[in-house]
Amino acid sequence: MQSTPELPVPVPGADTDPAPGGTATLARPAEQLRERLQTGRWTAAVHGLGYVGLPLAVAMADRGIPVIGFDVSPARVDGLAGGHSHVEDVPDETLQRLLAAGAIRFTSTVADTTVADVVIIAVPTPNTPDGEPDMSFILSATENVARVARPGQLVSLESTTYPGTTREVIGGALRRVGLVPGEDVFVVYSPERINPGDTAYDLTRIPKVVGGLDPVATELGSLAYDAFVTSVRPVESPEVAEMTKLLENIFRAVNIALANEMAMLCSDLGIDVWDVVDSAATKPFGYMPHYPGPGVGGHCIPVDPAYLLYRARQVASPHTQLLEIATRVNDGMPDYVVERLRAGLERDGRDLGRSRVLVLGAAYKPGTSDLRESPALRVLELLAARAAGVAYHDPLVAEVRAPAMSSQALTPELLAWADAVVLVTDQPGTDLDAVFASGRYVLDSRDAFRRRGLAGPHIEPL
Repeated sequence: MQSTPELPVPVPGADTDPAPGGTATLARPAEQLRERLQTGRWTAAVHGLGYVGLPLAVAMADRGIPVIGFDVSPARVDGLAGGHSHVEDVPDETLQRLLAAGAIRFTSTVADTTVADVVIIAVPTPNTPDGEPDMSFILSATENVARVARPGQLVSLESTTYPGTTREVIGGALRRVGLVPGEDVFVVYSPERINPGDTAYDLTRIPKVVGGLDPVATELGSLAYDAFVTSVRPVESPEVAEMTKLLENIFRAVNIALANEMAMLCSDLGIDVWDVVDSAATKPFGYMPHYPGPGVGGHCIPVDPAYLLYRARQVASPHTQLLEIATRVNDGMPDYVVERLRAGLERDGRDLGRSRVLVLGAAYKPGTSDLRESPALRVLELLAARAAGVAYHDPLVAEVRAPAMSSQALTPELLAWADAVVLVTDQPGTDLDAVFASGRYVLDSRDAFRRRGLAGPHIEPL
C-alpha cells in the first residue's frame, strides 16, 4: 500500500474540565466533541469509498477537514492511495492534490479510524436477487465501526435504508460494546443525496437532513455537516430522516410509473405521450413533469421501494398499494420495450427472432458509465434470448456482464448490420444523425431523436 502523509491524530479525552480543588477530569463526551466541532479541530473517517463515500471524503478534505477513508477492499485503497479515482465525479487531479497536501489518507485497517471524531458510514444498500433489502454491507460496516468506537465520537449513517435502521442496528451495535448513545457516543442518520454526473448540484450544495437518536446527537451532527455543506435541516429523529430519503425517491418512482402507464395507454390510443407531457408542463402550478422510459435505474429509485415495503410488512401495514403498483409498472418497462420492438418489426414484415438489434446506451442515465440497476441490461437480456443477434453501443461503457458483450463502435457497417435500433439511454457523444440517416427502424424510448429535430416514418417514439 502506498504511504501518504499522516493526518493530525487527536488524543481521545485530551480536553479537560477543572474539577473542584484543581484536579483535572475528563470532559463529558458531548462537551468535548462540541468544542472540537465548533473550533474546527476534528477529524472524519468515512467507511465505504464508493459512489457516495469517496465524493463525501473528498468534499470534507477540500474544506480543510482531515479525512481517513476506509474500505474493506485493499485493492481499492491502494488505487486511491496512488491517486487513481474509480468514481467519475472525483477527478484524479483532485485526489492527487489532497493526498499531496496530507488532507486525506486511505486505509483498509479499521483500527486506523479510531482517532476520528466523526465516523460516517456510506456503504451500498442494494436489493437481493429476490427483491429484498440486502443489509449485509450496513451490518458489516456497523460491526467494524463498533469494534473500534470510543467515547466522544459521532457516528452518522448515510446509506439509504428503512426507518428504524439507525436506532436498531447502529445504536444496538454500540450498546453491545458498552457505549451508550446519547452519553458516550452520538448517533445520527443523514441520507446521502448525491446525483452522479450532476455538475449543477455537487455534494456541498445539496441540503443535508440530520436526525439524531437524541437532541444532542442532532445538534452535534448538524455542526459536523455545517462545516462543509451550505445548508443543514435538523429533524426530530433518525426515523424522520430515513423516511425523508425514501419519500424523495419513491415520489419519483411513483410519478415515473404514472408517466410510463400514460405512455402505454397513449400508444394504445394513438396519442403522442411526449407531446402530452410537454403540453401539461406549460401549467405553472400544480404539475411537475415526469417522463416515460424503458424502466428506472441507478442506486435509488429501483431499490428504495423494496426497503419501505420490507418495513411495512414488518409492522403489518397495508398502506403500500400505490407503491406496489408503481414498482410493478416500472419493473415491467423493459419487457414492454421489447414487445413494442417486436410489434414494430412485425409491421415491417420482420420477425424479432430472425432480426439483428442494436441497442443504444447501456448506463442507467446519460453522462455516466454507471450500470447499477440499468434497464438497458434487462433489455439486452431479453433481446439476447429472443433475437437473432444483439449488439450495443455506449461511448462510456466498454463492457456489460449480463449478457457478456462489449460496446461496438457506431460505424456504417454496424448500422448496416442491424435490422432495428432501440435507444435506451441517450448518451452524449452518440451519433444520432448517423442512426437517423441509416433509415433503420428505430424505437426511441427517450424521445431523443425528436428533441434533436430528427423525425421520420422509421423513428417510432415509445
